[in-house]
This record gives sequence, structure tokens and C-alpha cells, in this order.
Amino acid sequence: MPNLDPALYFDHSATTPPRPEVIEAMRLAMQESWGNPSSLHGWGERAAMAMERARQQVAGLLNCEPEALVFTSGGTESNNLALFGVAQRYSQPQHLIISSVEHASVENAARRLQAQGWQVTRLPVNAAGQVDPQALLQALQPNTVLVSVVHGQNEVGSLQPIAELGQICRQAGVLFHTDAVQTVGRIPLDLAQLPVDLLSLSGHKLYGPQGVGALYVRPGVELQPLLGGGGQERRLRPGTQGIPAIVGLGVAAALAAQELQQETARLRQLQRHLARLLAAVPSLRLTGPAELEQRLPHHLSYCTTAISGNVLVREMSRQGIAISAGSACSSGQQIPSRILLAMGYSEAEALGSIRLSLGRATTQAAVEQVAQSLRAVLLSVSEPAPQPLPELAARLR
Repeated sequence: MPNLDPALYFDHSATTPPRPEVIEAMRLAMQESWGNPSSLHGWGERAAMAMERARQQVAGLLNCEPEALVFTSGGTESNNLALFGVAQRYSQPQHLIISSVEHASVENAARRLQAQGWQVTRLPVNAAGQVDPQALLQALQPNTVLVSVVHGQNEVGSLQPIAELGQICRQAGVLFHTDAVQTVGRIPLDLAQLPVDLLSLSGHKLYGPQGVGALYVRPGVELQPLLGGGGQERRLRPGTQGIPAIVGLGVAAALAAQELQQETARLRQLQRHLARLLAAVPSLRLTGPAELEQRLPHHLSYCTTAISGNVLVREMSRQGIAISAGSACSSGQQIPSRILLAMGYSEAEALGSIRLSLGRATTQAAVEQVAQSLRAVLLSVSEPAPQPLPELAARLR
């Protein structure tokens, strides 16, 4: 395996490298806090104290009550617990509203509920991938029980107006859930002010470990657990908690809270610089909001018809640069990005989508190198300029 330069890792929306402080805290937890936190003896008490300290750290990042947080295995489980936890409270199918650009964990959960008889409305988005609050208002029905709209879209970076959407839901007496996996630790979130009932987050998106996350459940909101078992996590997520991972999530959240304002401003500056450089590449088309303040601060997304996104990812990888593609591959066949299709892009454009997501190790020099490499790869696959006829060429000499 060749040496990989962390500065050239432009796939932080997929996962982030755990910080050294996180790794050390997890090592100590495995060494010292390995007891079962449900046990009443000293070893169990030590593990429980470490877990509750982490719960307080995550709550500090979100400005919410620590007791409102349920630890899970990550964003996918949190999203599923939110949707199915609400749905299973009803003996008869009801009405669910999601956006047309949700993460697969929400979209697929909605499809399962639809197969069980639930009515599901998928709100359309504009060309920037954003929901119109008026569309939500018009979609509400007497039997609507839950609305789920992603806060920061993982593929195109669009930020949704969750304050407005949540307020509409609150006035209608409908629960509001947001998948904030991409925004927690990157954008300030104040759950004491936001009209949000359920919020999902994941540790590995904010420089914590993989395999751990949380679901914020506003006090008073009732859910049914997905699993049968013991009474852990207020009976909403039974099973012995993974203390080292939870401790790592807590440390990552505490560090994010300390550095949020400064790091977000730094990423915005690098984002603007990269956007200016890539604006000069004619075969690239920016997707998502043109106003960078309306998108994730670390995120840029593009599409091209000159080359498929997956091929472009591989070409960049050969140069030691990590980016990601929006199109999927199944049984050897590429599948166009459903997010871009929902935003009105053609299948050809949706097959050529890429995402560049910056992080703590990103430097200005790395941004410039990535832009130069992308330009070179795209120029190499562009159609050659038509050659003049021989007699015309002779006259041009």
C-alpha cells in the first residue's frame, strides 16, 4: 500500500479519520472502563461514569439535555429508530413525509413502511436540492404523524431550512425528524431553540470512531424500540453499550464544540478557493446551491458528461487523491444518482457526479493540487479539437 497523504483526502463526507485524542481516550476506556455499565459493582460504575460523561459531551455540542440522547451504532440505526420507532406506535398505517433527497437509510425505511400500507409523500426539491417550506405545508394531512427531512444532504451539500420546516410541523402537532449526520460538528446546532423532535448523528463524521452514533429524542416524545432486550438507553436501544466507542464519540463532540467556529470559517475559505479554481474547468458543472452559504461548509459537488463519476474517482485515486462519486454500481451496471435525478439533472449528468469534501487536514496547497489534477484528468478525456482540412491548414501557415 503506497503512502497516503492525509491532505489529499477529499472524502470527509464519507468518513473522517479519528483524532489522536479520540484514539487515546478509547484506548484508556478499553483498558480501564471495560466493565458492564449496567453492573452495580465498581467496574460497572466506572464504565457507567465514562458513558455518562460522553453523553454530557455530546449534549454540550447540541445544547440539549443529556438524558435526551440515545446511543446507537450510527446514523443509519438512528434514522431507522426515528422512523420505525414512531411508526410502531400506531396499530394502523398513517402518513409520513420525507424529502426526495434523503439518505438511503431514510428512503429505504420509508419504502418498507410504504409496503406495510403507510402513505408516504416525498417532497420535491428545487435545482439546488432544497425543499420549499410551502410544499411541506401543503403536503400535511390529518393523519400525518412524522416528517423527516435531511439537514445537510450528503451528496450535493444542500442545507435545508429545518428551522422553518420544524416550526411548520410544531404548529401542526406533527413530529419532525432531521438526519443531521453531515451537520453535527460542522454547523452550530442549538436544540434548545430548534423546533426538532428527533435528530440523528454519527461519530465517524466528526472525527470519532465508526460504529457509534446517537439519536436525540426530545423529552416527551415516545418511541418503540427496534430490538427486544434489556433496559439500556431508556429501553429504546437494548444491549450492552460499547463504552470505548461511546467515549470516543464524546471526546470528538467536545473537541468539535471547542473548535467549531474557527474550523468552519477555515473550511469555508478553502471551499470558496476550490470553487473558484474549478469554475475554470469547462466540463464541470456545480451541483447543489450556487451560494456556498446554503451548503455544507466543507462540501462541493459537480457533474460532468465527459466521464463517469466512478471512472473519475479511480483516475484521481491513482494520483493519491480521494474523492467520491454519486452514482452507484450494481452487478457491473452504473446507476445514476437518484439525488441528481430528483433535482432535474439528466441521467448522463447523474452518472458523472462527484463530491469533494474537505476536512481538518486540508490545506490550500492540497486544494490547488486537487483542482489541477481534476482539470488534467478531464482534459485528457475531452474530445480532441477538430483538425482543419489540409488545404485550409496550408493557408493558415
